[in-house]
Amino acid sequence: IAYALFLWWFCTGLIFYLDSLPARTFRWSMLGASAVLAIALGAIWWLRGDTGIVATYLAFTAAVLAWGFQEISLYMGYITGPRKHRCQAGCSGWRHFRHAIEVNLWHELSIIAVALVIAWLVWDSQNLVAMWTYLLLWMMNLSARLNVFLGVRNVSEEFVPARMEVLKSFLTRKPMNLLFPVSVTAATVGSVLLFLSAASVYAAHDVTSLSFLGAMMTLALVEHWFLMLPLPVEKLFRWTLAVQH
Repeated sequence: IAYALFLWWFCTGLIFYLDSLPARTFRWSMLGASAVLAIALGAIWWLRGDTGIVATYLAFTAAVLAWGFQEISLYMGYITGPRKHRCQAGCSGWRHFRHAIEVNLWHELSIIAVALVIAWLVWDSQNLVAMWTYLLLWMMNLSARLNVFLGVRNVSEEFVPARMEVLKSFLTRKPMNLLFPVSVTAATVGSVLLFLSAASVYAAHDVTSLSFLGAMMTLALVEHWFLMLPLPVEKLFRWTLAVQH
């Protein structure tokens, strides 16, 4: 659990930091992220039949790094969508939602493509922690983005890079939305079930895998609450904002 917490904090902070660097550095960051993705996918394939503790940690780490590629490619503006401009004043409802999809379309397709590759790499194998970790990150990220679109108290605009200003037109400030209670309830139940499952199995690989998944879902739950509660989330990543756009 401590390792999952550290990996989440460090990778998230590193992405924020790279996004805050001058735009001329983005090409090199994207090349590096692409190389890391290739290494991560290779590691997932290599470890697919290994259920040792070290292999479980490495496969989990590889999945988090593969997800990091998706975040970097979006916020640096390389894999986004066909729409590149903000909505006009008064745009709302399903039309506004369609525009949000258009801004992120290639990004969502990239997520699906990598998910399919990971599923293919570990198909009929024993070490599945990478696949489940990636899918959980995708599910909880999608939930958070839908909540931000529908309306939350804290939209954290300061973490949106200048290159992706278009995203700010889809950040909505509201005291509550109807999806939020569903999201946090589902995440809470999921976290509890995963930790109960981890406590009820005996194989070290199963205990470790389920603990990783429970920890990541709990972190996603905390991230959801950050969207609503008056907490200074920026202090967790203040070191990443040291470089101005």
